[in-house]
Amino acid sequence: MNILQDLEFRGLLNQVTDREGLEKELESGKVKLYCGFDPTADSLHIGNLLPILTLRRFQEAGHQPYALVGGGTGLIGDPSGRQTERTLNEAEIVVQWTEKIKSQLSRLLDFEREGNPANTVNNYDWLSELTMIEFLRDVGKNFSINYMLAKDSVDSRLEGGISFTEFSYMILQSYDFLNLFQKEDIKLQIGGSDQWGNITAGMELIRRSGEEEKAFGLTIPLITKADGTKFGKTASGTIWLDAEKTTPYEFYQFWVNAADADVINWLKYFTFLSKDQIADLEKSMAEAPEKREAQKALGREVTTLVHGEKAYLQAVKITEALFSGNLSDLTANEIEQGFKDVPSFSVENQADMNIVDLLVEAKISPSKRQAREDVTNGAVSVNGDKVQDLSYTIDAKDRIENRFVILRRGKKKYTLIRY
Repeated sequence: MNILQDLEFRGLLNQVTDREGLEKELESGKVKLYCGFDPTADSLHIGNLLPILTLRRFQEAGHQPYALVGGGTGLIGDPSGRQTERTLNEAEIVVQWTEKIKSQLSRLLDFEREGNPANTVNNYDWLSELTMIEFLRDVGKNFSINYMLAKDSVDSRLEGGISFTEFSYMILQSYDFLNLFQKEDIKLQIGGSDQWGNITAGMELIRRSGEEEKAFGLTIPLITKADGTKFGKTASGTIWLDAEKTTPYEFYQFWVNAADADVINWLKYFTFLSKDQIADLEKSMAEAPEKREAQKALGREVTTLVHGEKAYLQAVKITEALFSGNLSDLTANEIEQGFKDVPSFSVENQADMNIVDLLVEAKISPSKRQAREDVTNGAVSVNGDKVQDLSYTIDAKDRIENRFVILRRGKKKYTLIRY
């Protein structure tokens, strides 16, 4: 199947301008395409992953992807998909975020690929050189107010109000497309379904600028979860692509805990597994859902893609250690990932402490009497090993890399002791 048929099979083809013409263009040779990513935070999140991987699918099919980092438009704010005005960030912050996002993109697209290497561009490079008079005369004159008001990104904001700054965003993004079309021969822009108005406005600007060649637009559906909750959000917050903001273990857990109703679609969206491989996993899920083979495959593929095989294997190791209770084999780094959200208690100067005293001081047991009962009843474990000796001392032998001890009371109440 060709690239558009593959996108269709995966449910990734939402809207496309002149599909027949685009297919002919794609079949005739290498096509350059781009997608924009505004630096609205210091990291991309998994909501951005779908367009990035779509760029990569085009690259795998022999075409050349460009990832545009919106150092210029990030200073303005995209009204698409929002009901309120964005808070404008300082220019220095946007520059820092732009560099971080470029670094993340470089791990997900192949910039060394022979024949069709990926590229990054920053629209600040050309938008910052555009004077107000040039913008109004050469660009703005091509857009009527009525045309802009008809776009969903603007129309949805009229009742609550929209500033001239965000109102002009569509024209700036259109100018990006024109600039890349003219200087880089980029003929296709892709984006989420909320970008349809901005993309088609760019195509209109290219047409009005007298270009003889045709430009194309394609959008990807916005992902929703089967239970109606927002994709990419958990109780602990957004799932980021930055390992410092969302650890590889947390990232892996998000995917491996996918609901049965979501997992097959997510395998299509976020992995490069073939149609036959996905069909086999769907069959496995129907026959033995308790094995969660589809979820494990999803966690493996996406975590390896974003963080690498080493981080994936580490995430699996942490998962298995937590399930089995065998925690002593974990490194300090793995403990920090796996126990990031559990209660913790700090002990200064690496002091040795009696098990009962520590249970009380760390507020794991409410009193010494209860702590003694917990220990003698076998309800307390140290690094996964049950302790029933009331005179047991937590000391150097228990400290993992001299930094952590993991106490558990009952089946699930963990506390991380930090040194």
